[in-house]
Amino acid sequence: MERETLATYPPLDTLKRVADDVWIVDGPTISFGPPLLKLPFPTRMTVIRVGCDLFIHSPTRLTPQLKGSVEGLGRPRWVIGPNRIHYWWIADWHNAFPDAEVFLAPRIREQAGSRIDFDCEELDRCRGYPWDEDLATLPVKGSYMTEVVFFHRLSRTLVVTDLIENFEPHKITSVVMRWLTRLGCAQDPNGSMPRDMRASYRDKEQLRFAVKTMIGWNPERIILAHGRCYDRNGADELRRAFQWLL
Repeated sequence: MERETLATYPPLDTLKRVADDVWIVDGPTISFGPPLLKLPFPTRMTVIRVGCDLFIHSPTRLTPQLKGSVEGLGRPRWVIGPNRIHYWWIADWHNAFPDAEVFLAPRIREQAGSRIDFDCEELDRCRGYPWDEDLATLPVKGSYMTEVVFFHRLSRTLVVTDLIENFEPHKITSVVMRWLTRLGCAQDPNGSMPRDMRASYRDKEQLRFAVKTMIGWNPERIILAHGRCYDRNGADELRRAFQWLL
């Protein structure tokens, strides 16, 4: 329990305002990695209000208290699985809010198996979504997975999942993970796309175009799923994090 508390960002399962109409929720850790080297990853959800509707990105654990707090903000209308490894709690949110549409990035069904056995929409293009006026959508395609990133225009908030990871060393109790995050270029303050993930994006021109598109949006802040977020100078952080590519 002590390790769990250190690795995460308390208070957990609680809405935290980031900007006008934008909140995050920090969740518990989830184990990820090869069978003999599974490591704890802190989780984070983003909630964006569009009119009276809510955009739920990479949902975390749903507690009764969190459900009530979310309902106090508006109506959950879209539940988003942004890449193939961010799906674990989607079914819980679908059960709690059956009227919300679930949008899945490519290959989530393949990864999730029977855990997601209900109708979902495809999240595989830049436009044609009901949130287009308020949020820009950008699929970033790789050979292992496609990650879909979003930009909330009004608050200039960029939401990514694993394209940038930024683990804080003082929150890592495992010497192995501390070493791996540093070697993998995913350690604060120099978080970036992890080295193993870089190798899976073989079309570097396509990846470069996506990064330049995000820089062109001129985000003020960047919300990450794992590690410390960037609350200012978002465009500069993108240039730094992808210097190896640009």
